[in-house]
Amino acid sequence: METPFPPFNPDGEPEEENGTDGYASPRLRDIPLRTIFPNLLTLLAICSGLTSIRFAVEEQISLAVGAIILAAFLDGIDGRVARFLKSTSRFGAQMDSLADFVNFGVAPAMLLYFTLLDGVRSFGWIAALIYASCACLRLARFNVMLDMPDRPKWQNNFFVGVPAPAGAMTVLAPIYLHQLGLENSQSLDTFAAIYAVLIGLLMVSSLPTFSGKDMGKRVPREYVLPLLIVVVAFAGMMLSWPWETLSGLAFLYLAGMPFGYRAWQAHVSAEIEKSAENQNQQSG
Repeated sequence: METPFPPFNPDGEPEEENGTDGYASPRLRDIPLRTIFPNLLTLLAICSGLTSIRFAVEEQISLAVGAIILAAFLDGIDGRVARFLKSTSRFGAQMDSLADFVNFGVAPAMLLYFTLLDGVRSFGWIAALIYASCACLRLARFNVMLDMPDRPKWQNNFFVGVPAPAGAMTVLAPIYLHQLGLENSQSLDTFAAIYAVLIGLLMVSSLPTFSGKDMGKRVPREYVLPLLIVVVAFAGMMLSWPWETLSGLAFLYLAGMPFGYRAWQAHVSAEIEKSAENQNQQSG
């Protein structure tokens, strides 16, 4: 009898047939728990993003923003946990991409709409649709670029466009300002709609931004204690002044984007000079 939950390979490779049901023997194909754990973190992130939409509908803005922050935290560690446990898989990568669309595309758009954008009605809804669509397009492009093995190694330090988690935390800046006491008005609602569209366009743009992928792998010994102090201070600021801290982070991220572009251009110039030197040596 065929089981309603047939076994599968997380890496997407076909199972060897064994027996009359056409599936591999479960006894020989059991999946270790370390392979499931990162996927569980991704599922929890999706649940957090969906819960954010519920809180937005119930007008519990603080909890809605907190749920998106929790989803961003889980999104930041699930890949690292998978690499640490040596349990990366194609299934996990695909699920992570779908989770990013829900958590950083749909959830922020719905939170913005139920909080501010509904004040400008159809214009606000169109802005929410544009932002969510840009998040989807940005993630699709990111998945395609992963299959480009000929990219220079230094390009791994950069994203093409604003990444989805950063876009989600930045696009919510009007909500941070509203929670700080800025009165809900037609002007704020209109600004929030235009701002959401601009952040969405930055996500699908070709503007290079720092990826931070190398952060957290190695920490120099002399920076360990200062790093711990900074983390404790940041946690204290988030608990004491959450909206001021989030507003400052959003502003600093946008203000730091030109520095990412300059660093990208410096790498491109160095690569061009190196290529020219190699050509001169070959011709000489």
